[in-house]
Amino acid sequence: MDIFDIQSYDYDLAPELIAQAPAGRRDTSRLLVAYRGEGRLSERHFYDLPDLLAPGDVLVINDTRVVAARLSGRKETGGSVELLVLGPNQGEGCRDAGRICLMKSSKPPKRGSKLLFDESLSGRIDDVLGEGLVRISFFSDSPFEGIFEKIGKVPLPPYIRREGTESVDIDRERYQTVYARVPGAVAAPTAGLHFTDELLEKLRKKGIEICRITLHVGYGTFQPVRVDDIREHHLRPERYSIGVESAARISAAKRRGSRVIAVGTTVVRALESSAIKSGGIESRDAETDLLIIPGFSFSVIDGLVTNFHLPRSSLMFLVSAFAGLEFIREAYNYAAQNRFRFFSYGDAMLIL
Repeated sequence: MDIFDIQSYDYDLAPELIAQAPAGRRDTSRLLVAYRGEGRLSERHFYDLPDLLAPGDVLVINDTRVVAARLSGRKETGGSVELLVLGPNQGEGCRDAGRICLMKSSKPPKRGSKLLFDESLSGRIDDVLGEGLVRISFFSDSPFEGIFEKIGKVPLPPYIRREGTESVDIDRERYQTVYARVPGAVAAPTAGLHFTDELLEKLRKKGIEICRITLHVGYGTFQPVRVDDIREHHLRPERYSIGVESAARISAAKRRGSRVIAVGTTVVRALESSAIKSGGIESRDAETDLLIIPGFSFSVIDGLVTNFHLPRSSLMFLVSAFAGLEFIREAYNYAAQNRFRFFSYGDAMLIL
């Protein structure tokens, strides 16, 4: 099996295993525990997490908050459009104009086209960047983030099907972690969706430290891989921030030999990016385009809480780098055969 061949990260999945709604209660999701050293799999539930971790372990969570970044509108000529607003055009320092968007429309976008959303918001296509991406200037008399929250929708992944306004309320609540705090993500850090406030308190009472960092999930996390050799794939930069207190606590855990458990691939990329830049974990506000593939040398994390990821995705590369490609393929095959629920609203894995 070629670890750099994109075909090695493909797998078959019955459509009914793609979760269309969250579990009735967040922490009742099933949990597949994968022990790397033993090559062993064990079935638990997410509420069992305190029993699987040890006092002194440090659990690192991503407190980014998903913004209502999906906008529906129309062209000035009448055709409908749908946008996923990915963020400001960071090279030009624009805050409320020049935003990079993923655009869907009946006809290819044209530079200079005007877009209408409601009476309070309009836009103009400034650049067509390819692969569905455009740069759009927005115009309004009101603050943009408030307008997006008012007229925008939760940017659910395309494999979660919704008819009209179906489940809008539950998505606004459940496609968000209970500890989400810093607005800026266009997709949820889904490994964190399983936590409840009660479960976090149980973890603390057992002596497990919980540290917050922020990585704003952007298009880079889920952009399609269009290369045969995964080493040629490039991720778009995503912004992350590690505070002084979290950096100190994670560094202390490494010094005393305690485990650092990342909640989600976003946390992995932030922590390992920081370590590459500084040789350790330091307080930092930066961007990362780190692509983690088999052969990567992990220097921070000792365990990973994660969901089941799409085939042929950069997230599959990362978990395979951490646990081993063959073991991950075995785990995914087990999960599919035993009817685990996959992707954003699906069940979870704990890799130790």
